[in-house]
Amino acid sequence: MLTEPLTGTIDPENFTPRLIALLSNALVWRESHELRRRFGLGTNDWRVISALAIRPGASATEVTDFIGVNKAVVSKSVTTLAARELITLVDGPRGSRPLYLTPAGVRMHDEMLPVSTNGQDIILEGMDPAHVAALNTLLRDMIDKVRVANADEAAELDEAPTPV
Repeated sequence: MLTEPLTGTIDPENFTPRLIALLSNALVWRESHELRRRFGLGTNDWRVISALAIRPGASATEVTDFIGVNKAVVSKSVTTLAARELITLVDGPRGSRPLYLTPAGVRMHDEMLPVSTNGQDIILEGMDPAHVAALNTLLRDMIDKVRVANADEAAELDEAPTPV
């Protein structure tokens, strides 16, 4: 039983992944709470609506890739949003199911948008636009590095010998 802190641990106040996660969690909690209170929908539902506003006709798989969440999360949101007639699924080529916002979905997007953008306003308040642009560039670079590392690790697993 461990009763004393270990030596050689991370510095929680300067461990960048922890800080990014804490910021993200705080923003998601704030946004989700407000979206549920006002619209009866959560952050994942908002992400699907927002993705379809940007990419009308995207498939659920394309939405999953775009917003970077598990397929089950998108599937649940698609079911919820379709039941509320905020999105529609149509028959596409070769059995695909493109997703589109309905007129009610467009209105919902426009009503939900300020809740999401308010989170950005909170964290960027007082920042110089050049610093915001530099920050966004750094974050995109970090995301790219993680994606490359994940792809490399997946390739290594595919190449690993199968245990007998």
